[in-house]
Amino acid sequence: MRHVIALDVGGTGMKAALVGAEGQLLHRARRATGRERGPDAVVDGILDFAAELSAYGAEHHGGPAAAAGVAVPGIVDEERGIAAYAANLGWRDVPLRELLGARLGGIPVALGHDVRTGGLAEGRIGAGQGADRFLFVPLGTGIAGAIGIAGRVEAGAHGFAGEIGHIVVRPGGAPCPCEQRGCLERYASAAAVSEAWAAASGDPDADAADCAKAVASGDPDAVRVWQDAVDALADGLVTALTLLDPRTLIIGGGLAEAGDTLFTPLRDAVRQRVTFQKLPSIVPAALGDTAGCLGAGLLAWDLLDTALPTHDTTATTLDTTLTTLDTTPRTLDTTPTTPEEST
Repeated sequence: MRHVIALDVGGTGMKAALVGAEGQLLHRARRATGRERGPDAVVDGILDFAAELSAYGAEHHGGPAAAAGVAVPGIVDEERGIAAYAANLGWRDVPLRELLGARLGGIPVALGHDVRTGGLAEGRIGAGQGADRFLFVPLGTGIAGAIGIAGRVEAGAHGFAGEIGHIVVRPGGAPCPCEQRGCLERYASAAAVSEAWAAASGDPDADAADCAKAVASGDPDAVRVWQDAVDALADGLVTALTLLDPRTLIIGGGLAEAGDTLFTPLRDAVRQRVTFQKLPSIVPAALGDTAGCLGAGLLAWDLLDTALPTHDTTATTLDTTLTTLDTTPRTLDTTPTTPEEST
């Protein structure tokens, strides 16, 4: 059975799947990234994991994978297939596409940025399905974004498109590792809310989820911390929608798990700030922590779809139970996997 390898590399864990030509998940696996062993060991672990997936496909599905897609964190040069920088993994200029291609027998390999790859999946088969323009913003340890245009995600001229977390929303404010002050992610990321609530509550172990619970119970200190984050997030989002004019704004990551505790005040705050801009739909992400892996599978199939002659319809058959029929985007089975630690 024709299939591809999909691999999502996170700071603590890796998720992988073999994906069939009609979007079916043929096999799924997870394992630790092992970053404590050092950057070279992480690369070796990725190569070994991919080789094991390839061997499994050859044994159980009649042949090796036709292509592979890999999503990684940090700064990614997608065109050259290089993981340029990843602080959490200790990487600089790792030629991951070349290394994986050699390990997997020369099959085509696509390398993508984790947030843009997750955004690709959310846009095609998740919360943004059917939207010609969307912005995907996961609120995790940091904040990044994926700019969706007609079924694709824009990387930018240098691979930096979508870095909404480094829009300055509080000039002269808290210092950011990017060397600016007042960046959005210093105020509205899950890490920022955790830090602010730990200080306000006097509990060093308190986190953003604890803050959301306290907000729901009416704790005034929690409400203040939460509203400060919502206001900063709304300021950053209005800047982004002024520039990009998305039809749908998809919010994911840890803070989005707060549900209406986040979305009700956020929608109100954005609505209060827009003037001439068109207000987009503001919706929660649909795919959870499977988005990166699903997007990696889409990247792999896109490689094959681009390479195939137009008369070959094998790789353009779509599973219409998951998405509206469209001869360009690939669909994947979005059956959720067993939850594991955040990556």
